Amino acid sequence: MIQNVIIAGSGFAGLWAAIAAARAAFVAGKSDELAITVVSPVAALHMRPRLYEATLDNMAPELGPLFTAVGVRHVAGRIEKIDAGERQVTVALNGGAQVTLPYDRFVLATGSQVITPNVPGLAEYGFNVDQLQQAERLERHLQSLAARPQSEARDTVVVVGAGFTGIETATEMPERLRAILGPDAKVRVLMLEHAPVVGPELGAGPRPVIEEALREVGVETITSAGVAAIGAGGVVTSDGRSFPAATVIWTAGMRANPLAEQLGGEVDRFGRVHADPYLRAPGADGVYVTGDVARAATNGEGNVAAMSCQHALSLGRVAGYNAVAELVGLPLHAYSQPKYVTCLDLGPWGALYTEGWDRQVKLTREEGKALKRAINTEWIYPPAPDRDAAFALARPDHVIVP
Repeated sequence: MIQNVIIAGSGFAGLWAAIAAARAAFVAGKSDELAITVVSPVAALHMRPRLYEATLDNMAPELGPLFTAVGVRHVAGRIEKIDAGERQVTVALNGGAQVTLPYDRFVLATGSQVITPNVPGLAEYGFNVDQLQQAERLERHLQSLAARPQSEARDTVVVVGAGFTGIETATEMPERLRAILGPDAKVRVLMLEHAPVVGPELGAGPRPVIEEALREVGVETITSAGVAAIGAGGVVTSDGRSFPAATVIWTAGMRANPLAEQLGGEVDRFGRVHADPYLRAPGADGVYVTGDVARAATNGEGNVAAMSCQHALSLGRVAGYNAVAELVGLPLHAYSQPKYVTCLDLGPWGALYTEGWDRQVKLTREEGKALKRAINTEWIYPPAPDRDAAFALARPDHVIVP
């Protein structure tokens, strides 16, 4: 009797969950007894960590040949409902039909999305770089600015949020705008942050370096201020100030995919399911959570996986392996990722590389940028469509860090 493992999502966690699941079945000698299926709108890996960049080439590498090579089926659609009691999911297929798929084990790897609060004008006039389609929309808008008459609003970009994505987006923007509007354009880039400091979640250690880079590339920062409204011509801040801007980019806040809430377990403030050490969802038997939908301890010191590509890669491997291991009698593998690093792109200034949860600065400027390029263009990309090569990278204890 064939047992079914369904994986929702083909992002970083979903991709590696699928490969790790196929590897576990192969190791157990039971590949013919399991059907591993990935459900996602397209068989592609969107390079979400890179969508702040100006050039969007090769940002969605195809996964179909890789799935075929490792023995994974892809269903093009979105899961709308998880019925953990009946162990089945309802899928809205891309063509419009709806199907119900049974599972013996289910892995939720549907990621997260930017929070879009009810700020007047945000839906009509705001942009973001959360998904490839949205990043492409922003790029089309920026290119269109060259056809407009010169004005302060045309030449100004406001980035809302001074977290990781906000900083990377803002530091790219002065050079990006000048490439479109001309080297003599009076470009202005503002970054708004409701917290009293830039990069609040990045800690005090690297902040002086970040602030130096922001000054050098020409990004102005306004802290302790949110956005009250956005219009066609600019923004109004929560403290009543107005700034002309034809481009407002929202990067503030992330939340786990709403499917996580269907599992019935405890969730954190980001909507992530509290996972056990093996990434099982305590509220739903036979269900694993991974990537940005999982709140998982990385070590025994109270640190929890961030909603990041770095953690999704390992979380995916562990969840996919365990989902199959539980069915075929292999020992389960507890998730652990004690080494934590960050590599923050800072535009033409370079990049900042830190190690540890206290973010000790290790590399800056061009040395950091070289590492960031390697991460963005090599390390996070899917392997070649070769089963043995993919399986060699899919062990549950395999971690890619500098």
